[in-house]
Amino acid sequence: MHQLSRVDARRIAVRAQRLDHARPAGLHDVVRQLTLLQIDPTAAVAPNADLVAWSRLGSAYSPAELTGALDKRDLIELRAMIRPAEDLALYRADMAAWDTAKPGEQLNWRASYRNWVRDNDACRRDILERLSTSGPLPSRDLPDTCVRPWKSSGWTNDRNVTQLLEMMVRRGEVAVAGRIGGDRLWDLAGRVYPDDAVVPAAEAQRIRNERRLGALGIARARGPECPVEPLDVGDAGEPATVEGVRGTWRVDPAQLGQPFEGRTAVLSPFDRLVHDRKRMVELFEFDYSLEMYKPAAKRRWGYFALPILHGDQLVGKLDATADRKAGVLRVDAIHQDVPFSKRMTTEVRREIDDLARWLDLDLALPR
Repeated sequence: MHQLSRVDARRIAVRAQRLDHARPAGLHDVVRQLTLLQIDPTAAVAPNADLVAWSRLGSAYSPAELTGALDKRDLIELRAMIRPAEDLALYRADMAAWDTAKPGEQLNWRASYRNWVRDNDACRRDILERLSTSGPLPSRDLPDTCVRPWKSSGWTNDRNVTQLLEMMVRRGEVAVAGRIGGDRLWDLAGRVYPDDAVVPAAEAQRIRNERRLGALGIARARGPECPVEPLDVGDAGEPATVEGVRGTWRVDPAQLGQPFEGRTAVLSPFDRLVHDRKRMVELFEFDYSLEMYKPAAKRRWGYFALPILHGDQLVGKLDATADRKAGVLRVDAIHQDVPFSKRMTTEVRREIDDLARWLDLDLALPR
């Protein structure tokens, strides 16, 4: 059982996320280490996938690199995550078994999803036929012949085709072949995914857990169920405790005893360093929430405040907006969770300057 201080744990997490002083060599190095880039439509500053890449690579990174990698299918979009194409082999066995019930699943949400797809099997076949002859296509060009509508209390209510496509992704039948603007183009999975040997399910889960721990550095063995990417890592790595934090963790042994040299970085609110808010609080003791869904009067830090990392600590938030119509990166506030030293102030300003340069915007600072 490794016994770690909070400083140890934070440094392991920062280094694993490639946010220490040694920057990655390029985009593919970033994605292979992080295992994924999350796609999110919010672009108050920049799209999340690009913002995460910039945080690691700086203004030398161009979003055209990501577009090119997706076009060449070196990277693949899978359930709103961009992953290395070679990692798709780790998901194919689960896709093939998606329609098979597991013990105890007769009444849960997975069973209800399977039943809904079975009830609309004719529509599923219609979609496959249309894609076979005319794909890739946006969802609006696919037939809705569902006999049982999708019911939800949220925005997905009656969105039969898009929901069925999501289930067909899980079944390994269709895949995102590209995008036109924000619209996904759908095609048969066999035309999109690499023809690599499928890794058996149990082995694939073990490898995914090991890869996830390698990307996080330190994580819980068990956690709440997440719809796409788990927060926990099972039995990967080695057990550890963190001083001042209850319970046990799993740590990547390759990260133990490594030297640490930090730097300053501005992060996306969806960055994997802070994405698990519970882990963020436990290890970094950082008070943060994304306030875009709050009324303006109730926001403490701003619509899309960006966490600021300095060394192994999260030290503040940057309230900034890319106003492309005006041609400026507008900084409304720099919130300091701890008093910034002169060095911290200089390095934070350097990152903000780099962000504006990367966005090709003039910088408008608060008066």
